[in-house]
Amino acid sequence: MESRVVDALVDPVADGKRLDVFLAAHPELPSRSACAHLIESGAITINGTLATSKSERVVLGDRVQVELPIEESERHVLAPNHSIPLDIRFEDDYLIVLSKQSGLVCHPSPGHVDDTLANALVAHCGYERLGLLQGDDRPGIVHRLDMDTSGLMLAAKDDATQQALQDLIRLRVLDRRYVTLVQGYVAPDEGIITTGITRSSRDRMRMMVSDDPQAREAITTFRTLERFEAGRRDDGYTLLECHLYTGRTHQIRVHMRHIGHPVVGDPLYGVTARRVRAKCRDLGLERQFLHSWRLVFDHPVTGERVECVDKLSADLIDVLERLAPLSMGRTDVGKTICTQLV
Repeated sequence: MESRVVDALVDPVADGKRLDVFLAAHPELPSRSACAHLIESGAITINGTLATSKSERVVLGDRVQVELPIEESERHVLAPNHSIPLDIRFEDDYLIVLSKQSGLVCHPSPGHVDDTLANALVAHCGYERLGLLQGDDRPGIVHRLDMDTSGLMLAAKDDATQQALQDLIRLRVLDRRYVTLVQGYVAPDEGIITTGITRSSRDRMRMMVSDDPQAREAITTFRTLERFEAGRRDDGYTLLECHLYTGRTHQIRVHMRHIGHPVVGDPLYGVTARRVRAKCRDLGLERQFLHSWRLVFDHPVTGERVECVDKLSADLIDVLERLAPLSMGRTDVGKTICTQLV
């Protein structure tokens, strides 16, 4: 992608400001939220060192360089795409709860210009009837799911609702639960994983667990639903429900790898690409086994309780049916949840 570099020198007025605030004040750079996305994507350096946090403070004399994609240097309105179906589970004048299909990218990125969920939302609502706090290229998006992750997610129809929903996530009162199949035998029936997560300095596509002060706190709890015996070419599997208390990029995938139980089918955080392909081939799986199955929250405008449940998609159900002869039995919570997934 063609890009240009914007140089910015921290003067006495900007000394001590947050990085995203400093960048947004520069006449050649986009909005504060768009600058935050540039930081996340690894497009910004401070004195030659990769910037990793939008809340980092700049200091007098710092030289900040921004690699700015030319296509994103000007405000643009996304084209509507009426051919992408939206599986809407709840909708009113303020927000939408929908089930995203696997393979659908949430917003434009290299290789995906007009075939994203954002384009479908523009077709459904109109560009001017979606919240734009996440940036002009992410209308309505409140939180994201990876391309190959399926299930429930939120969209907002105005800035105020978008901000209110993001606040619910930030305050950890928006209940988001996922189902994932991981490699190996998970012994405890429940657990909590608390780490810092930051972008890898070696590979911008990957996130990693880190104790660096700049790493962002990430909290995931899990409950074991069902365990499956080891086979000839694997070390067994465990079906988990994960509860997100924070919303870091790739959080569940990174945390599962961290505890030694990568998500089955994960091409980025699996043990090795070769083993991931072999396991997927054995199970008939073409993506990572990760599904957002439950969303519960109090509507930020009406106050009503919104609760949505999304059954597993057909490809994930097929995997569990293949593994059924190896089941070691469901836990008590698994007996309750698994019946809601199929």
